[in-house]
Amino acid sequence: MRRFVPALLATLLLCGQAFAVQPDEVMKDPALERRAREISAGLRCMVCQNQSIDDSDAQLARDLRLLVRERLAAGDTDQQVRDYLVQRYGEFVLLKPTFGAHTLLLWLAPFLVLVLGAGGAVWALKRRPRASAALDENERRALESLLKQD
Repeated sequence: MRRFVPALLATLLLCGQAFAVQPDEVMKDPALERRAREISAGLRCMVCQNQSIDDSDAQLARDLRLLVRERLAAGDTDQQVRDYLVQRYGEFVLLKPTFGAHTLLLWLAPFLVLVLGAGGAVWALKRRPRASAALDENERRALESLLKQD
């Protein structure tokens, strides 16, 4: 048992995050493989949707990883590979969409919600009726009668 616990801890510490890239996908050139990993880390798995193709086990993600490596082996630049995939699958394939006129609402929506929420809170606070601290004559008599009963 004494040997089991350290071995288990070592295994847990060393395993880290397992990538879905299979050994048969890895390129022989380390520089190209590094570029492929950088590109695929920014591409969305169309099946998993919030996971990069580098981390996904889906068959489509594997196909996209192979396509990225194929384009890099053919001599495309990183930007050409991304452009090709965007042209083929649309901007949804990018985990971080580009900033442009067609994505302006996507990028500005959090700020608009924050500003509208703050404006609504200020408006609601201004509309709220203010309580007056002074009692009128009827309220004073009612209070005195309540205090005398106790």
